[in-house]
Amino acid sequence: MGSSPNSKPKIIRGSAGYVLEDVPHMADYIPDIPTYSNPLQNNPAYSVVKQYFVHVDDSVPQKIIANKDSPRGVHFRRAGPRQRVYFESDDVQAAIVTCGGLCPGLNTVIRELVCALYHMYGVKKILGINGGYKGFYAHNTITLTPKSVNDIHKRGGTILGSSRGGHDTTKIVDSIQDRGINQVFIIGGDGTQRGADRIFEEIRRRRLKVAVVGIPKTIDNDIPVIDKSFGFDTAVEEAQRAINAAHVEAESGENGIGVVKLMGRYSGFIAMYATLASRDVDCCLIPESPFHLEGPGGLFEFTEKRLKENGHMVIVIAEGAGQELVSESIQSLNKQDASGNKLLQDVGLWISQKIKDYFNKQKRMTINLKYIDPTYMIRAVPSNASDNVYCTLLAQSAVHGAMAGYTGFTSGLVNGRQTYIPFYRITEGQNKVIITDRMWARLLSSTNQPSFTIAKTVSEEKREEEANGHISE
Repeated sequence: MGSSPNSKPKIIRGSAGYVLEDVPHMADYIPDIPTYSNPLQNNPAYSVVKQYFVHVDDSVPQKIIANKDSPRGVHFRRAGPRQRVYFESDDVQAAIVTCGGLCPGLNTVIRELVCALYHMYGVKKILGINGGYKGFYAHNTITLTPKSVNDIHKRGGTILGSSRGGHDTTKIVDSIQDRGINQVFIIGGDGTQRGADRIFEEIRRRRLKVAVVGIPKTIDNDIPVIDKSFGFDTAVEEAQRAINAAHVEAESGENGIGVVKLMGRYSGFIAMYATLASRDVDCCLIPESPFHLEGPGGLFEFTEKRLKENGHMVIVIAEGAGQELVSESIQSLNKQDASGNKLLQDVGLWISQKIKDYFNKQKRMTINLKYIDPTYMIRAVPSNASDNVYCTLLAQSAVHGAMAGYTGFTSGLVNGRQTYIPFYRITEGQNKVIITDRMWARLLSSTNQPSFTIAKTVSEEKREEEANGHISE
């Protein structure tokens, strides 16, 4: 997708192939904007930290694996507090909004944004926008204080409510301008970040002194560039409960099969990591790795083999896997939800029924299949300890960036370091499992499942050779 049509990427080049994909700054379009001393220099929490202000030239490389002849490559601006800020604390009117589906950690991000603004920078005017983007022009707001958000990280969901769609750039920016909001923190996935980019472009066109900051949210971990998204660790951990239940059910019945459907519309990271963590899974199916049901090397053949060997089997399938195989998939391909996401058929129910039909009708073999879909249970839980720490870092980095005058960026972790990433890099594509990578190979070695794509290719080649009169030795 590239950068927004209204702007060009802000690229800074250095020696030895160094490239900084920089983020916009309010000084780029507001001349002679005043600066102020950072109040953190008088904050007792930071007085013990050496060099707590980030140097203006600090950056983080996107790729850290290199050889002696490699160029230095693409970098992103390092996140953190700057010596000079572009807002006086009393003048800041901040707004926080959550959009899209639920995800563990949303309340933690809200809490830490409020606490960072209030305790680090002395910002007292903080609004929560209710109900996603449409809340801007529906005038649904609540006042947020450290006291009101103190315990919300212990609860799942979002205290601000959320919704898909409802994005009207002009109405939203009019509302921001009318309310005197000058810092906007937008928590959401790639569709939400695209909306944030459009808001930023309209604000820049109007030359408003408003910082627009994104915090990436996707339970599927499918946002590019960043190491991972918040809530992902919690989702993998919570998925273990469903997989364990499926394993107990499968192990306790004659020819027991447990099928667990996990999140993963386009990317199979949750299914892959949950499978690796569990060690009880016999087969993991994800969108990036096509599979087939019948014939040599197919899922049915492997399931039958595993049942004869072990007497039970556990299958984990991501929601986006095998969509091309699902009945009426052609009609579903063109349907989308309000966020622009493809509406999917329930592949878990479909594959469960297919397996039942195969063994009951074709093999006349008794099986006991149990299907578990823990999707909404996983989405609704509070974040675990690891995600709580990560949410804190994301939120504090976002606040530091806004106060320093940066705008039109997403706060994200790159190679273990907090960075500021331009919106266009976050929305240009999706992070997907690379099935030629070592992590997928580790999964295959853990489950001992066939690589269905390879098996299908080999069987097709064999049939073609036989048809042509050539039989392989």
